[in-house]
Amino acid sequence: MKKRAVLLFAAAMLAAVSMTFNAAAEETTENGTENFQEIAVIDNEKCTVKLIGIDEDNIWGYTINAYLENKTADTTLMYSVDSAAVNGVEANVMFATEVAPGKKSNEKINLLDSTLEENGITDFTDIEITFRVFDSNDWSADDVAEKTVHVYPKGEENASVFVRKSQPSDIVLFDNDSASATVTGIGEDDIWGYSVHLYLVNKTTDKTLMFNEENASVNGFMADPYWAVEIKPGKSAFSSMSWSRSAFEENGITSVDDIEFTFRVYDSENWSGEDIYNDIVTLNP
Repeated sequence: MKKRAVLLFAAAMLAAVSMTFNAAAEETTENGTENFQEIAVIDNEKCTVKLIGIDEDNIWGYTINAYLENKTADTTLMYSVDSAAVNGVEANVMFATEVAPGKKSNEKINLLDSTLEENGITDFTDIEITFRVFDSNDWSADDVAEKTVHVYPKGEENASVFVRKSQPSDIVLFDNDSASATVTGIGEDDIWGYSVHLYLVNKTTDKTLMFNEENASVNGFMADPYWAVEIKPGKSAFSSMSWSRSAFEENGITSVDDIEFTFRVYDSENWSGEDIYNDIVTLNP
């Protein structure tokens, strides 16, 4: 339910700026950006999803062109991207669009995540996208389709997995057999106010992990950044735990001496299971 609410929110945001545009299976296809071969991701009795092209220079960033078809006679379908990754790093792709019964639509899936470029990921060699299609008016209904596809713009033989090089300023919060978390920077943020930047890795092959914080405080004052990140098996992600300027002002915080929170990592599909990691973290910027 929560995921679908997020998807509908994403659709509203896309409409506002005039932008229309757990894996069940996986396909691998070699495609060049100049001579793109159409990929039929989903094609069943109710819907079709095809990838029909790549636009590297789109104004909104690296873009996958998609063709959607609703074959039903009476059901409005929501087409969404449940997750996406570039070279093994998760990307924040906000894509959700409705297609009316019996209608078709050409859409654009924009890989807008500036975090990728900021961390040196500019050569897209392996794009992984998980599509979900469901009844837009009945959230309790089973999904119409769910499928993961890989796109190799430079050929599968040239696909690479991003490996971040450690830096002297890194603060490794933990690193075990299942996951790791590293602070890559702390300080003022032009957009949010103040941020702790993180690099997170899910080393498991079969578990989607939730990374989150609890009971955060700054200089001893409770100040929750309301941060949580879900990462698919075998993937990594860049993320930022951020506080607004107003949160600091309300507590009279003019400089940050210490940040403390409980860092928890667990199987997002098994809340009652044993935590992958659970400990109090203290940072002194």
